[in-house]
Amino acid sequence: MPPPPAAELRREFLLDPEIAFLNHGSFGACPRPVFERYQARQRELEREPVDFLDRRLPGLLEKARAALADYVGCSAPDLAFVQNATTGVNLAARSLDLEPGDEVLATGLEYGACDLAWEWVCRRAGARYVRTPVPLPLRDPREVADALFAAAGERTRVVFVSHVTSATGLVLPVEEIVSRARALGLVTVIDGAHAPAQVAVDLATLGADFYAGNAHKWLCAPKGAGFLHVRPERQDRLDAAIVSWGYEDGKTFAQRVEQQGTRDPAAWLAVPDAIEFQAARDWDGVRARCRELTREARSQLGRLLGTEPIAPDSMLAQMAAVRLPRPAPSLSERLFVRHRVEVPVDRHGHDLLRLSVAAYTTRDEIDRLLAALARELDAEDGQEGE
Repeated sequence: MPPPPAAELRREFLLDPEIAFLNHGSFGACPRPVFERYQARQRELEREPVDFLDRRLPGLLEKARAALADYVGCSAPDLAFVQNATTGVNLAARSLDLEPGDEVLATGLEYGACDLAWEWVCRRAGARYVRTPVPLPLRDPREVADALFAAAGERTRVVFVSHVTSATGLVLPVEEIVSRARALGLVTVIDGAHAPAQVAVDLATLGADFYAGNAHKWLCAPKGAGFLHVRPERQDRLDAAIVSWGYEDGKTFAQRVEQQGTRDPAAWLAVPDAIEFQAARDWDGVRARCRELTREARSQLGRLLGTEPIAPDSMLAQMAAVRLPRPAPSLSERLFVRHRVEVPVDRHGHDLLRLSVAAYTTRDEIDRLLAALARELDAEDGQEGE
């Protein structure tokens, strides 16, 4: 049985029907059935807070953690819920015993917030955060690994990369990177913010020391559902964001990270509902359809803009970034205000337009983007000619 059409899936989301929402990658979107289960958990909490938080929550979290662990291919005790992937990267970075002169090696394609976290950690330790340029366009994903490890030196201690990059939407060869880093005795930290449900994730096979991911992006759980996976031998040295009840004797790694005082855990508890929602709708088929549309849309955008692809199709999943012919700092706002098209442009210093093709993205929305872009580019050319 084929997956539901995009237009049918669109009706299951809470998105404004007047907007062509082509920016799922920034914050995700939660379908109505999952959001309703999320709200139901919140109502349960408010009906009897003590019973929910003191008596029921530990078992509920254990069940949710087990469902997520099965989904991302790891052992549940090695997984902890966090608010988002950036939180997970921060916890991983702060757990490392960096010394003056040590180096943390990353690509120049990483998410800006995580760059800031590593720069802060390195500055406090007297270490260096080395951002390795990755020349675009790429012809082969191995070029990323080659560029990265060409910059490795005697003081390199850590390798940090994204599974799927934020600004460029590229799927990086994390399996090769982790393997090469392990052969050199380097610690690996993977930013998997965009990976779960967009690409296959098998954490046990990957073998990274730390992997931080989001369930609230492509897995479509409510906002605030992230996770951190840590190899067993590194768990004892990882501290939570604050010292709280998770530091009592006998507490597990997950309890240490998750028990941060009073908070609403409903987003974490809704993760199994998001997994079930997608499983019931042939998400493998949905992903295949989205990837095909992503490639088609990127090709059309490239022809319209007159720019070359920044990487081969093999490095695309459900996001694609295309170069703009010139800087356009106000283009994103113009597309939204004038055409009701939500798409990011010129993000984090890159002259790129990044398209997200989610389960609910229709061909008509891509056509709306193309038409709106053509009008805005024509208007810019007209102004330059005056």
